[in-house]
Order: sequence, then C-alpha cells, then structure tokens
Amino acid sequence: MLKKVLIPVAILLSVPAIGWAQTDVKTDVTRADGSVTASGSATAVATITAIDAANRKITLKGAGGKVTDMTVGDEARNFDQLRVGDKVTVQYNEALTVSLKKGSGPLSMQEKPIEQRAEAGAKPGGTVGREVTVVAQVVAVNKDAKTVSVKGPKGHVVDLIVEDPDQLKNIKKGDRVQAVYTEAVAVSVTPGAGK
Repeated sequence: MLKKVLIPVAILLSVPAIGWAQTDVKTDVTRADGSVTASGSATAVATITAIDAANRKITLKGAGGKVTDMTVGDEARNFDQLRVGDKVTVQYNEALTVSLKKGSGPLSMQEKPIEQRAEAGAKPGGTVGREVTVVAQVVAVNKDAKTVSVKGPKGHVVDLIVEDPDQLKNIKKGDRVQAVYTEAVAVSVTPGAGK
C-alpha cells in the first residue's frame, strides 16, 4: 500500500553498524481493512577477536572477514563476561503501521522507550528502542495520483502513496490517520566454540 513506508524500512535495514557482518534481512507487508503494516528485521552475527577492557572496546569479525572496533558504553552491563571467541548477534527490528481512524480529536505524537538490559552476572545483551504513535489529519486525497496528504501535530504535511484503490475509497479530507512506528535493536552474546 505505502511505497513511502517501505523506503524507510529498506534504508534502516541497511544499518551501517551491522554492515561488517553477515546480514540476514527479512521484510513483510500486511494489509487489513483500513490499515497496512510494513515490517522488517536484519540480523548480523560476528565473533569477538580482541577485547580492550580498559577502554571498553571490542574488535568484531564478520563472516565476510571484515573487522571493526566497537566501544561498549557504561550502560551495558556485564562487560567483564565477554571473551575472545564469543559470538555477538545484533538484531534490528522495525515496523510501521498506518491505519485510518474516523472521527475527530487532537493531532498528537507520543514516544515511548523500549529498554531491557541483561541481568547482572549474565552475558551482556539487551534491547533498546522506541515506539512512536502519531495521529495526523488527512488534508487531501488524490485518487488519480494514488496519494493521501496528511498533516501531523507539528504542521508538517507528508504525502503517502496508496497503491491499493480499496484503501483509498474509505479515506476523505478531515479523517484522522494513526501511524505507529517501532524500532528496536537487540544484542545477545553466546559463548564461542569450546567454551
């Protein structure tokens, strides 16, 4: 339904931070009456080849042989549990759901953090991300061009391309559109072979 939904998903799935590793990318688009969800995930695995404990830096080597150094912030628990040879898995998830909400009400934007840290003493890992919910107003519908223009709470107007004509027939100027965007990065560490 929304080409512009898929473009940000594709861009964000090519996250440079995980470009050094073998990456498995998956995308999906789900349509329902009055809504569409575009989601994607990218998973990368690398091996720790060196650890600089004093500076909280690790060197990672991906399946393709590319090597990169990363600094692990103080907020990451259990740095001392890392060992050379451990496997680091990074999974990036992203989803955007856009749905038609009939009726009136204020335009709004709410952001909620997503956080989960590894337990003390466990291998380092956790999830960090955010969920943003925006309610915008439809300011124009162009069925010939297959676009819907929406204005958000900060006054910005965005044109959404709607490929499915069945979705367009229920939208009119003045309607509300709700968009929920979530993104999260999960990192886990597993012991290397022979550990």
